[in-house]
Amino acid sequence: MNALSLMSRTARRIEDATPAHRDRAVDGLRALALLAVPTGHWLLGGFTRSPDGALHNASPLGAFPGFAPVSWVLQMLGIFFLVGGYASVLSYRRRKGSTRAWLGGRLARLGRPVLGVTAVWAALLPLLHFGLGVPVDTLRTASTLVVQPLWFVGVYTVVTALTPYCVRAARRLGVWAAAPLLGSVAVVDLLRYGPYADAVPSWLSLLNVLPGWLFAYQLGVSWGEGRVTRRHAWALLLGGAALFAALLLLFGYPASMVGVPGEARTNSHPPSLLVLALAAAQSGAAVLLRDRIGALLRRPALWAPVVVVNLSAMTVLCWHQTAMLAAAVPAAYAGEVPGLVGAPDSAGWILARLAWMPVFAGLLVLIGRYARRFESPWTGAGPARRALAGVLAAGFGVFALGLG
Repeated sequence: MNALSLMSRTARRIEDATPAHRDRAVDGLRALALLAVPTGHWLLGGFTRSPDGALHNASPLGAFPGFAPVSWVLQMLGIFFLVGGYASVLSYRRRKGSTRAWLGGRLARLGRPVLGVTAVWAALLPLLHFGLGVPVDTLRTASTLVVQPLWFVGVYTVVTALTPYCVRAARRLGVWAAAPLLGSVAVVDLLRYGPYADAVPSWLSLLNVLPGWLFAYQLGVSWGEGRVTRRHAWALLLGGAALFAALLLLFGYPASMVGVPGEARTNSHPPSLLVLALAAAQSGAAVLLRDRIGALLRRPALWAPVVVVNLSAMTVLCWHQTAMLAAAVPAAYAGEVPGLVGAPDSAGWILARLAWMPVFAGLLVLIGRYARRFESPWTGAGPARRALAGVLAAGFGVFALGLG
């Protein structure tokens, strides 16, 4: 049996096993948003090599600010939170037990993969340094990259816990339940970037973290409750796009949706009003395109990869940086390697990085074959092993955040 025939049979089996009521458009949007995370990190993240052989983070956006629009396309966390809110409503309605039991199950599914990747890396650090001589600075760079996407899981955990309150707000206010969240972020941005910015403490920006990401989630909950019409979707699309343009052209917001080394301001950590404007436009487009996407995914060949990606969502999120590091750390011993190790400041680097992308994807698939077990319930792990995993994960967190 050739590979093409095998793929066709697998796609058909997945198609036959898909329930008729499955919302393929929402699954497709989730898969698209999820794949944008490793694509963005792999494409917009690079490494420089110091004389002692250590790796340090770099970004091509520092040398090519004109590439900022690429980050607009790849910053799809608004879509992820939107479909997360939508799916949570459906799951919340179908719950058979208490709200507490429902939340416990969902939070456990988020927490297990995070605990797994951080515990594994905690065990790897001494082996890499003392056994293979990897410089400490390289390990700090690697740890930072591994932790980088995990903040999302922490925020997503909190907004998931707020689902019952989001449902009540959606039933009472409909799509307008998200408006106070937008207003809250606008007020904080005015304080930290306005005429009195010098008198505002830096910690004030942290007040944007929860409402900034809850905004799209609340829109998703309202959508799941049937309170977002096509008219609302057009308003979100056009209003979000207009606000996005105004913030860029009139109010001097940074063009990049991701942090650029050396830049004083960033849009995503914590989210600025620009992030919410983009999320609003993306959400409107998603609602408007839902039927077309659903029809497109009736094709088994397109539906099968969506299912595979969704089944491995947390594995992709938690381990994609490890896949890139699995190529870069050994390559550092050879000196500079185009597109992998070396300043990302030329068109040649960009072309070489594009050539490395399939390698990273292949390494992620290989790692995922073993790491995906962390997504399943840890039925074979007793209290002692779970406690050890927790201690290792906490130690890795301390090292990655530079507290140790």
